[in-house]
Amino acid sequence: MDTCIHLARPVDAPAIQAISAPVVIRSHALMSEMERNVMTISLESLLAARLFLSPKLLGNRLFFLSNLGQGGHLSLYAMDAGGSVPEPLLPARIAVQNPELMEAEVFALFPKLGKLLLMLDRDGDENYQPLLIPLEGGIPEPAFGAAFDGYRVRCLASDPERNLAYLNAESRTEQMHVSFQANLETGELLKLGQHAWGSYVDGVNADHTRVIMKDGYSEGDNALYQWQAGWPERKLLYGVPLEQRAAGQDVPPNSITNIFFTPGDRGLLFITSLFVDSYGLGYLDLADPAAMQPVEITGIQHSGLGELVALSHLCDARYTVEYNIDGCSWLYEGTFDEASLTMKLERVLCGRGKLTNGTLEACSYEKETDRFALSFSTATSPSQIYTIEGEQRKTVRQHTRERVLGLPEEWLSAGSDASFTSYDGLRISARLYLPAPALGFEGPRPLVYYIHGGPQGQERPDFTWFSMPLIQYLTLGGFAVFVPNVRGSTGYGLSYTKWVDHDFGGKDRLDHVHAMTQVLPQDKRVDVKRAGVVGRSYGGYMTLTMASRHPELWSAAVDMFGPYDLITFSQRIPESWKPYFELVIGHPERDREFLLERSPRTYMQQIRCPLLVIQGKNDPRIIERESRDVVEQLQAAGKRADYLVFDDEGHDVLKYVNRVTCYTAIAEFFKKYL
Repeated sequence: MDTCIHLARPVDAPAIQAISAPVVIRSHALMSEMERNVMTISLESLLAARLFLSPKLLGNRLFFLSNLGQGGHLSLYAMDAGGSVPEPLLPARIAVQNPELMEAEVFALFPKLGKLLLMLDRDGDENYQPLLIPLEGGIPEPAFGAAFDGYRVRCLASDPERNLAYLNAESRTEQMHVSFQANLETGELLKLGQHAWGSYVDGVNADHTRVIMKDGYSEGDNALYQWQAGWPERKLLYGVPLEQRAAGQDVPPNSITNIFFTPGDRGLLFITSLFVDSYGLGYLDLADPAAMQPVEITGIQHSGLGELVALSHLCDARYTVEYNIDGCSWLYEGTFDEASLTMKLERVLCGRGKLTNGTLEACSYEKETDRFALSFSTATSPSQIYTIEGEQRKTVRQHTRERVLGLPEEWLSAGSDASFTSYDGLRISARLYLPAPALGFEGPRPLVYYIHGGPQGQERPDFTWFSMPLIQYLTLGGFAVFVPNVRGSTGYGLSYTKWVDHDFGGKDRLDHVHAMTQVLPQDKRVDVKRAGVVGRSYGGYMTLTMASRHPELWSAAVDMFGPYDLITFSQRIPESWKPYFELVIGHPERDREFLLERSPRTYMQQIRCPLLVIQGKNDPRIIERESRDVVEQLQAAGKRADYLVFDDEGHDVLKYVNRVTCYTAIAEFFKKYL
């Protein structure tokens, strides 16, 4: 029997009652003691922990994003830094986007104006617009009238002292990005540059007379441009633009990002992969921009595999340097010596004490009070807001007390390292989450194979977003969850990440096959004969690929907004995204045969297992038609394909009621077929 569940907004009370039903957990080993001690766990216990994200300090006030409200969606709040009841700053109907998906500032504070800049879309359509509201809250109003109609706008940098913001506007009708210096006080928009490849602002000098912009082609492949006040247009500073390269010309990726002018505009300090594959710091003398030099980093206190992920300027010669080590965050405060080209890391802000074995969602710095505000979570602990202060950074204050309600800590799974060597000798990072011993499950556990999105992304021990609550919910239900970061993932250096360029469904797929056929069958704690696969976005694509090309491995599959036809996918995405996808995946005409060979659609008739497809109606990346095509093709062939659509979501499932529905549907689907 085929089903299609279409959720319109709002969900009625009976539907909420139905999706809130508790899940009964019991051992498959039918022990009489366990039969007498059946544990009932409600999904709301996991989702009762609210999100606290993107904190910013302004004197004695903390501004942040949270899903505190009755609607269960992200919104903007403020509270006293010393502790007070959070105050909503937006009307209850307005939903704010996931900052991880936006990859830019969701909001910026401008105390001299008494306002904040907020980037809003409509229920996940990602057509962000710059809006202003008073610092004490209010109704958002367009910051620049109708200037950005027809554009998707992101705020890439801001300066509250000068009331300036740097905006990147993506056209919705042509392959073009335009960058602006935006004056929030006067409403003036100064055009800095434009290009099909982004022209993203990534560095601004102290008096805002010089700006570094970046055209980005594929992962790590950039060209830098400089704009100066009085220049009619930007000028090339470093790199070889894609349009100027000769056929077959090899241009090493530089991965330049997080760019900062040094005092007196003598040079630029930034992250680069030119000297270290796992990323390091580089320096460019503006008097001789062709001669890039490495910056030595001293004082590192962590060990393990990972990469440098962020550099941020505090004041004077002080910076923060962030690492991702085995998926966990390490944040240092250090001093840069321009004369010796050395970054001395002096204090650990994150990676020890309370802030260890987890993920730093965001960190901001208030210069006036010399304090940090950050959001941090682990695999078993929800996101919390902390502040760090004091000359030696010894004072760490926790401002929230979110917790999973009604679930003893010993029932949750912290996971363990399950890294393996793949078919060609490459080390693949992975974690295995097993039901906690306290739950009493015995024997090999049915397996859920979880594939992250991206593909150039990474699954980390982070309770904040969609993955970890689902993983915990599944382990509470007796499942083992295997989470690999196969080649193409971030977190392990540029070379590892670049494996997937123009090879979707190639060597990355073979890593998954090797894990399922050679690695996991050796682990007696899991039962690979009862295995399901689930993934989101690229993970949805790989789920469809694995279910169709390797049907013998799976008893069930859940595709969340994954492309199934790489040709229609590349034709349906927004115009401004097409150059990138044509470069890293393939051109829908020139590479047609390759894209057909790598598309799950080509192999759909081979699927044997039941499939659940989940989609947000407003998704601009994988439009609803793409997922509906999957379902209709399978149903026409007489195969089992269920469809769950959310009218008020985009390329994510963020709203509380929708998350409950989604997690419940996935867990019940796997319980039924595994």
